[in-house]
Amino acid sequence: MKTLFKRTDIGLLILIFIGTNISLYSQKQAYKRERISINDSWQFMHYTENPDQLIYDVRPKIEDTNDNKIADSKPTEAVKTEAKEPVLKDWILPTANDFIKDPTKKHIRPNGNPGADFPFVKENFQDNNWEKVNLPHDWAIKQPFYTGEQPLVGGGMGRLPSQGVAWYRKKLNFPATDNGKEIYLDIDGAMSYAMIWLNGNLVGGWPYGYNSFRLNLTPYIHYGETNQLAIRIDNPNQSARWYPGGGIYRNVWLTKTAPVHVAHWGTFVKTPKVTTSEASINLSLQLQNNSKNTQIVEAKTLLYETDNLGKAKNKAVAVFPTNTFHLKATEQQTNEIEIQLKNPKLWGVYPSEKQNLYIARTQLFINNKQVDEYDTPFGIRKIEFNPIKGLLVNGEKVKIQGVNQHHDLGALGAAFNVRAAERQLEMLRELGCNAIRLSHNPPAPELLDLTDRMGFLVIDEIFDSWERKKTPHDFHLIFPEWHEADTRSFIRRDRNHPSVIAWSFGNEVGEQYTDVEGAKIAQELHDIVHEEDPTRPGSASQNYAKPDMPFSNVMDFISLNYQGEGIRDAPAYAHLKGIRTSPLYPAFQQKFPEKMIVSSETASSLSTRGSYIFPVAIENSAPVSDTTGGSPKTQEVSAYELYTAQFGASPDKVFATQDKYPFVAGEFVWSGWDYIGEPTPYYSARSSYCGIIDLAGFKKDRFYLYQSRWRPDLPMAHILPHWNWPDRIGKITPVHVFTSGDEAELFLNGKSLGRKRKAAFECRLRWDNVIYEPGELKVIVYKNNKIWAEDIVKTTEKASKIEATVDRSTIKANGKDLAFITIKITDAKGLMIPDANNTITFKIEGEGEIIATDNGNPADLVSFASLTRKAYNGMALAIVRANKGSKGTLKLIVTSDGLKQTTIEIKSN
Repeated sequence: MKTLFKRTDIGLLILIFIGTNISLYSQKQAYKRERISINDSWQFMHYTENPDQLIYDVRPKIEDTNDNKIADSKPTEAVKTEAKEPVLKDWILPTANDFIKDPTKKHIRPNGNPGADFPFVKENFQDNNWEKVNLPHDWAIKQPFYTGEQPLVGGGMGRLPSQGVAWYRKKLNFPATDNGKEIYLDIDGAMSYAMIWLNGNLVGGWPYGYNSFRLNLTPYIHYGETNQLAIRIDNPNQSARWYPGGGIYRNVWLTKTAPVHVAHWGTFVKTPKVTTSEASINLSLQLQNNSKNTQIVEAKTLLYETDNLGKAKNKAVAVFPTNTFHLKATEQQTNEIEIQLKNPKLWGVYPSEKQNLYIARTQLFINNKQVDEYDTPFGIRKIEFNPIKGLLVNGEKVKIQGVNQHHDLGALGAAFNVRAAERQLEMLRELGCNAIRLSHNPPAPELLDLTDRMGFLVIDEIFDSWERKKTPHDFHLIFPEWHEADTRSFIRRDRNHPSVIAWSFGNEVGEQYTDVEGAKIAQELHDIVHEEDPTRPGSASQNYAKPDMPFSNVMDFISLNYQGEGIRDAPAYAHLKGIRTSPLYPAFQQKFPEKMIVSSETASSLSTRGSYIFPVAIENSAPVSDTTGGSPKTQEVSAYELYTAQFGASPDKVFATQDKYPFVAGEFVWSGWDYIGEPTPYYSARSSYCGIIDLAGFKKDRFYLYQSRWRPDLPMAHILPHWNWPDRIGKITPVHVFTSGDEAELFLNGKSLGRKRKAAFECRLRWDNVIYEPGELKVIVYKNNKIWAEDIVKTTEKASKIEATVDRSTIKANGKDLAFITIKITDAKGLMIPDANNTITFKIEGEGEIIATDNGNPADLVSFASLTRKAYNGMALAIVRANKGSKGTLKLIVTSDGLKQTTIEIKSN
């Protein structure tokens, strides 16, 4: 047996001392690195028509506006364009230079200053009538949805006005004491084609909306005066297969350093050997000298454990040898040092292991004066990609029970919020999920902080397309000039996170179809990945490439989308056109016996929470259609959890196939949560149907099917459907049970309907001939012939009142923390009415605001900003935020005609 890619990580604190008598550093006080949030108080304007022509580059004309295409459609060749008007690309490309390896390929900035005369970049422009916003900001999420058959933005991108050109302006002040420092602008994400001016000077930009990037503002600053920052965003329509959001949707920072400092993302820790008794820790440290003189820098490294808040404890647990740098003016230099750490505290996967973290603190000194300090958190762990056993973490096998996650946060849109992301991960952890694939782009940095702290495994992904396009204006337009910089910067930013176990440099790309030519591009990206991080494997997900194709040879591990369980190969899918394969796990294992295999996308099952459509498929997997499992009138898909996208497979089929091939390391389900856009099968809707959890954060029945699989030691049982069917009295109404037990007995109004046991490769129990009568359904589940769990579903009375519960009763008044309030329509006994669609109105009292509402219905085109909406199948959601700096009690009042209103209180501090 051959084991590939042993990988370990550790957290460090680094101290750097510099000893040379340079007049630049003769002041008595040490420099102190500052990282300052500038998220608050921006002026914002989005063109409604006729945008300015300060464009990055020309884009091809859109000939086909249809976005209702099967997700596994073959990508097509790029359309060539030629600029006939002035473009700013040549002034933006030099921003990439720090991430271009070959010096001859670095970009030279042309003379001139495009846009200098444009009013929006000038300090004296009056923007008082612009909208005042705080970042992160998604300009589209609170707007009305586009409706109708030919919307300007279709269902694929979520029917929201995320397209267009917009400007952000903010005044900055730099005191005279900042003169002599390096001052950087750090943007964690701006969607997209960001271009930045300071005091009328074009500083630079970054076109790819998901990458974080840095600009040096220092040459353009007016110290002791007002400085005008202006950022132009250009988000093209038809640029994504899902909702991208629009605007500066992640955090923005100013970073102030001395001229000699730790370079941007300039630390990297490798641990070539890890046991429970000792770890080898190798620290790579890159310094930047922006001064005009040669500097001699001494570096010391201290290693600290962290507390529960992620802060360094007081006492260092290890010290690295002093490391000396001789830095010429404007030079970057990298040195490596190594220590052995006794009895390391390992980072591991929740819930079986603790998530121990360390911090690396880097301090720089010149002539015994401190000039910089830089913290980097890490975790020590050993990862092995084993072709037979699968994934090993710290020597123990961990079955990958993963999901795919897009970047939006439901009714909050693309604007990143730590609490909203944490809520998503908390629910996934309850599900039994232990891994996330970040589809199909780099995440907000804070998301990886959460996965580190919460013990998730992560496949970090960069591209959905290369040179061949999936939509007319997607990343393929800039791939030739930006793929190297995007890939290198993405890995440098994220490579110290212990939760990241592998890199994905492509998803279902069109180059799978282009034989040797496509494999050549794959090899280039693969090599870039390994140059930046030789400790983790890299791959690209394959939904078409077969074992005998050159594309597959490039990959460090085999990452399959749907091919493992077979695509369109079951009888119910025989009439469909498109990719068709039998289960390919054994073929890939035979061709690549030295490579681990994982399913990077499985299932693509579809459903709307709490909606059941009859008759029910007798197969264990079937494609949804207007006559099978789907309702084009209501745009619903049956929640019996048997129906899929055309290329998909039900959980039942996926589980059975993986059980037959135990060498498969596990799966990443498509998808964990519903997301905005890509609403297969009904593109007149706003959001997807494929989540295990709906867009509002309410559990679909499928949640319990996966939980029964992924948490086998949790006593649980779940009955579906609900039992309110006045029009089905005397009709067959199948009953299914999801359970972690192995057999169960079903009762209807006290009468046994039989006891059933799971057969081999079965994951649900079915009573398909139940004749409906109102009353009570009860299931008693057994495991190893002992009672294990039970569930009861009852026919309810008429709607009587509203019930409200909040995820946390106290929130911080920092302008960021959120409370999520779940609303249920119930009868007098407190049972939720499973088909209730009452209109609900929300009102808040106190110093706070309702920032969004939702109900989880993909077809509901009521704005997320609306304070009135219908419940969907008995439930709705309100999201509340306290005003920044406030203190006291918020009172959410929820009313509906004919129902007893409810009030819930949330404290803020």
